[in-house]
Amino acid sequence: MISVHVQILVIILFWNSDCQIIPRIEECGLSCSQGIHCKSKPSGGIFNNFCHDAPVSLSSMVLKSMKISTVMKCAQGSPCSLHLNIKGTLSLDENIRGLEICSLSLDTQQSQCTNVRFARKKPKMLTGKKVQVQFNCIEVNVAQHIYVTMKTVPNYCEVKLSQEYYVEDCRNSDVGRYIPACWAGKFDYNVDRAKKIISVNVSNSLRDQDYYVRLCHKWFTCEDVGAFAVIKGKESFKSVSLKYSQPLPCLCIEGWLAIPDARRIQLCPFENDTKVLWDNIVYSPATQTLAWEPACPVLVMVNLCRLMKSNDHCEDIPNSSKNSPEKVKYSRVDTHPRLCMKFTTKQGSWVKCPFAHGEFPAWKMRTAAVAERIQVFFTSQTKAQFSVLICNRTQLASCESVGMHHSVSLGDSVSIAMSQEMCESTICIQGWRTDVDYSVPLQICDIHCGFRGQTYSDGNPAKAMTHRVKSVHSLH
Repeated sequence: MISVHVQILVIILFWNSDCQIIPRIEECGLSCSQGIHCKSKPSGGIFNNFCHDAPVSLSSMVLKSMKISTVMKCAQGSPCSLHLNIKGTLSLDENIRGLEICSLSLDTQQSQCTNVRFARKKPKMLTGKKVQVQFNCIEVNVAQHIYVTMKTVPNYCEVKLSQEYYVEDCRNSDVGRYIPACWAGKFDYNVDRAKKIISVNVSNSLRDQDYYVRLCHKWFTCEDVGAFAVIKGKESFKSVSLKYSQPLPCLCIEGWLAIPDARRIQLCPFENDTKVLWDNIVYSPATQTLAWEPACPVLVMVNLCRLMKSNDHCEDIPNSSKNSPEKVKYSRVDTHPRLCMKFTTKQGSWVKCPFAHGEFPAWKMRTAAVAERIQVFFTSQTKAQFSVLICNRTQLASCESVGMHHSVSLGDSVSIAMSQEMCESTICIQGWRTDVDYSVPLQICDIHCGFRGQTYSDGNPAKAMTHRVKSVHSLH
């Protein structure tokens, strides 16, 4: 029950912060209570940075209860702006000539300081009298993180008030409605994929302000890609066309009013077109390196896999999983046509086979049954080392070893004695390259023991697989 009350209280607090009315002022200024005349002037804050030891008679409590809030200055004919409303209480003393109020933006490190002086003809008569100082001429931005200090003049050590403050953001209904930085405007778009043009129509460019529109790639920030336009606020026809080169899911339209620190909105027309991301695969024959680099930020699991002949399923190659937001590399990769890359996201899986079109040399495995033995040999256009074993295919893509491994060099062969068990339909001969880190295993199964002189082959995968992998295989 207590937790329910706490949740309700939190919701009420957030609702209040979003719906809080910001107090209005027509002019900013300085005021002092007790009828004490005071005036302010901008200060660089340099000469008051170094503090002095306070007189013994001066209490460290002469400054207390600094309070900060936000006010909104709305002058007729001008946009509204946000200001800090700073209040503090000072006990007057003959050793104090005034106050210095400073604000430091923790976002930009920019500071503003104001010097407040008191006009007193008889300072001793006012000693000990408490005066409340209110100053609201420090202009701030939406959602700014501010550090405010209040010090005496002269600056006495340990006589200081400081406080951090967060200015309301655009979620506050009052700020969102009246502060120009929160006005993002509204736009819609149409895409002509044939001409690669995006037409943008601005429907709500407030107060006849100019409106900026651009195309950008959305990473941590939206990086400019060159297409940029200005829609004039005074023009009745608020439309512009932007040309793009590639329909990437991170290609976005960004729009904002032509005022400082204006809020920006982004719409991404191709955010569901992730298929194009898997095209950027590059192989380097010199280093035998297969690499993929995303054109957009994407959460993806990358695997090397073996494309099966029977059902176009791509079986993962062990120890090849990589989960990286940046470039993925595989060193010493076999260029066999059935070695592919699999990309898996929340939306599904896609397979790309970079060697399927016969552009790189592929190796083949053949067997021949001769005199109660099976001769296994390999052909390849490049120098390679291989390994062979007898295995029991328990599943479509799983073959468990039932004998010892045999190493074979290119041009050589290995002779394996035939047994009755090898005549079973699940027994296969499996071969793969051992001079690379990632290779696809090939299998020859259904060995007919009663027929001698028959030659078996894994086929011509380079030719057989070409038509099959010209497009991406979706494994949804």
